[in-house]
Amino acid sequence: MTERALQVTDLVAGYVAEVDILRGINLRVDTNEIVTVLGPNGAGKSTLMKTIAGLVPIRGGGITLAGQQIGGVPAHAMVRRGLAYVPQTNNVFVRLSIEENLEMGAYIQPDRGAIRAGIERMYTLFPDLRTRRRQLAGTLSGGQRQMVAVARALMAEPRMLLLDEPSAGLSPKLVGVVFDKVREIRQMGVTILIVEQNAKAALAISDRGYVLAQGRDRITGAAAELLHDPEVGELYLGVRRGLS
Repeated sequence: MTERALQVTDLVAGYVAEVDILRGINLRVDTNEIVTVLGPNGAGKSTLMKTIAGLVPIRGGGITLAGQQIGGVPAHAMVRRGLAYVPQTNNVFVRLSIEENLEMGAYIQPDRGAIRAGIERMYTLFPDLRTRRRQLAGTLSGGQRQMVAVARALMAEPRMLLLDEPSAGLSPKLVGVVFDKVREIRQMGVTILIVEQNAKAALAISDRGYVLAQGRDRITGAAAELLHDPEVGELYLGVRRGLS
């Protein structure tokens, strides 16, 4: 039987009292899946990720991680539950070097030898970071910062990784690099939930997908099916009906 890594049930949440951004979302991610969440601006995609990560209060429904309720668990405690979150922006410590950023990601690890081994694994996964390890993160390009942010999150050895718009602002070449790395991360045994505007690239590496609209899960299915769904194509992939 497939093991459920993450389950979101009838989730209602929002930033301001009496204003719900999420209005009853249901979503699941099975162990070792890559699942992509799509939708227009304002659909609630990033709010969903922040709510799962403990940054937005829940007003209804629930969230379980590996069968354990995490609704109401504060954000700083999530890493000990096996969940890591990479936000779209402000996701590196700009005044710290790459290596110092990686060390910060392992703050729950007391063993210096284990931290060193983790850093070496990240340099193997992201070779460009090794040559720049002493460079301040604030001086890096957008693609390099994204690699640092993901590597730092992986230093905590999470079972579940949340990626919010990992390809935002990147060149087409770097978009391909980022999603290739996401595939490699899954091979490391990490389950991944992605919010992404680049629907085609994200669905191409995903097992399943969800389309949100107005704070609800409107369409769900296998990633390959969503890529060829006329409604998804017209609304979210820029493909007009009746055109080849």
